[in-house]
Amino acid sequence: MAALLEVKGLKKYFRNKAGMLHAVDGIDFTLEEGKTLGVVGESGCGKTTLGRTILHLLDITDGRVFFQGNEITAPTKKELIALREDMQIIFQDPYSSLNPRMSVSETIMEPLILQGGATKAEMLAETRSLMETVGLAERFENSYPHELDGGRRQRIGIARALALKPKFIVCDEPVSALDVSIQAQIINLLLDLQEERGLAYMFVTHDLAVVKYISDDIMVMYLGQMVEKAPSDELFQTPRHPYTQALLSAIPVPNIHNRKERIIMQGELTSPINPKPGCRFMDRCRHASAECSEPQVLEEPSPNHFVACCKNGKI
Repeated sequence: MAALLEVKGLKKYFRNKAGMLHAVDGIDFTLEEGKTLGVVGESGCGKTTLGRTILHLLDITDGRVFFQGNEITAPTKKELIALREDMQIIFQDPYSSLNPRMSVSETIMEPLILQGGATKAEMLAETRSLMETVGLAERFENSYPHELDGGRRQRIGIARALALKPKFIVCDEPVSALDVSIQAQIINLLLDLQEERGLAYMFVTHDLAVVKYISDDIMVMYLGQMVEKAPSDELFQTPRHPYTQALLSAIPVPNIHNRKERIIMQGELTSPINPKPGCRFMDRCRHASAECSEPQVLEEPSPNHFVACCKNGKI
């Protein structure tokens, strides 16, 4: 199957007084239609920046992006408007991402108004259909964000993202601000929508339990770089990079008779500003050696399982 989205060597740097901050530094991946790529890592690793750069909410520093076989690295204004119909985002905070002065129906209808080509009656009918799709009762049509709970606010955000019938959606930690019971509802809604509409997701999260449930493949990021990528089940069964192993060791096991070793990461974080060419996890890795100071190359020790570690998972 041809890739819906292809990212090659994507970089996003920010300049500050100390130098150049490497927020996203050479990311490569492909995503097929109807599939979900989970992106995990600690806060500050570049997950959100990666998603926003792909959507051109942030300018690309270097690299190339292809969508449906067409290069979209530097789209014209007209091309970017067309891309907005196919590529959308669901934001992390379901309150700050909504305009407090706009009602539920006005928020969902706004993309339809900007798109044009439909009467007010047609747009209202589509808005009500979207509300029904995401589980928002019609009685909330004239409500405002502050009158609703977090779960309903996030449903508004999902409906707004669906309004233009996109093919690809960046889900930027869409359940992290919600109660656990509401998280399950929203995740199941996203899965149902994916099955019905053939959506492709890039699901950004720090919750490993959530990412395993929803993802086909998982990418692990550390300080702007991809250190490991594999099918979801394989990543959890056979993590190869020391950072991935440390992350997975922190997942609680609900069985006092089956405790696993917790890998405690020690040492200082490498600065993402003008970083050295070696492994950025080296200063916190218990298996670090002299060869880790050399640039790490992404290798494929088993089919579709990629790891950037000089020890190649042999630890």
